[in-house]
Amino acid sequence: MPGEGAAGVMRTVLVTGENGGVPEVAAATALHAAGRGRRTLLLAADDPHRRIDDLLGHRLTTTPEEVADGLWAARIDEQQAFRHAVAALDGRLRTGYDLLGVDPLDDDELTALPGTRQLALLRALRQPPGQWDVLVAAAPPPAELTAALALPEQLDRYLARLLPEQRQAARSLRPMLAALVGMPMPADWIYQARGWAESQLAAAREVVESPATTVRLVADAGGSTAAGLRRARAGLALFGHRVDAVVAHRALPAAALTSADPWLAALAARERERLAGLALDVPLLVGDQLAEQPSELARQLYGEGPGPEPVENWPWTAEDRLAEDGVLLWRLTVPGADRADLELMRRGDELVVGLGPYRRILSLPSALRRCTVAGAGLRDGELTVRFAPDPELWPRS
Repeated sequence: MPGEGAAGVMRTVLVTGENGGVPEVAAATALHAAGRGRRTLLLAADDPHRRIDDLLGHRLTTTPEEVADGLWAARIDEQQAFRHAVAALDGRLRTGYDLLGVDPLDDDELTALPGTRQLALLRALRQPPGQWDVLVAAAPPPAELTAALALPEQLDRYLARLLPEQRQAARSLRPMLAALVGMPMPADWIYQARGWAESQLAAAREVVESPATTVRLVADAGGSTAAGLRRARAGLALFGHRVDAVVAHRALPAAALTSADPWLAALAARERERLAGLALDVPLLVGDQLAEQPSELARQLYGEGPGPEPVENWPWTAEDRLAEDGVLLWRLTVPGADRADLELMRRGDELVVGLGPYRRILSLPSALRRCTVAGAGLRDGELTVRFAPDPELWPRS
């Protein structure tokens, strides 16, 4: 079905926002998908006050339970996810414990560390293939969600730097090196743990970077600003994540525009002007204050249709302008980005791009590695960096 993922591919919708409304919109989105005959899982990933439990009339646990026809729901338990991760690592780290002469921690000693919630979300998104058609998550606020979605790529980079593949290829030399230097070399367990971590990160990236995974931004109709939404949109776009719609929650009913009360009519008119600025360049869906139940909100937002379509990704692109201008252009689409928030730095074969609190390190293609940066500009949501060939590195032919 359009907007609900291709056959065999799970459609994932991450609902996020700053000023409330996320549980309501997530529940409405999940009910809408289930009502269209899709096997749907609703995850309460950031719902500390159990608002989703109240909306569905069911106390959620970590085990998915059917709460309506075609709709299952569950809650992410940060503490349980941390214990599961430690248990999965324990067997691989046992040799390391022995080398260090320490005993592993017991289950009752384990408490979640900072960042555990992000890892718990990534693990929860990796559902068994074919079990669900649609997964809807009431996700953390945009900044925290962006950081969580960026983790697999960042950790992959750290692993490659700290334990590169070349070292694994030299395992046969370790006994000889140990004899020469008189001290033990890194053992196989380190590289086994690296291989396990690499496979886990690859599974998380498969979901995060899937064309069927999108973010839905929720804005309070009376309090959210277009500037805040643009910053959130830019941060997500920097890491290649797709925003498929903006949902304005708890707006004044349409009838308020024609109210006999001039104050109410004027208030509704001002709100409509403000909402027009929240649309950015994706669909704006409006739910009003009369929608008290998720099913009513779902009808207001999606009607009988499939809902917002997965949108095209914005990868970086390179353009050869050597013949015309003597440069190569590197472009990255970052809708909503503000020039005042932009930081750009060349670091060897990498380009470091910062947008306010967000920072991403991108590897340059081989052609651009043989160039020097000749300038950059940000216009209409597109970052363009100009590269000039370095005479010392560029092929003379």
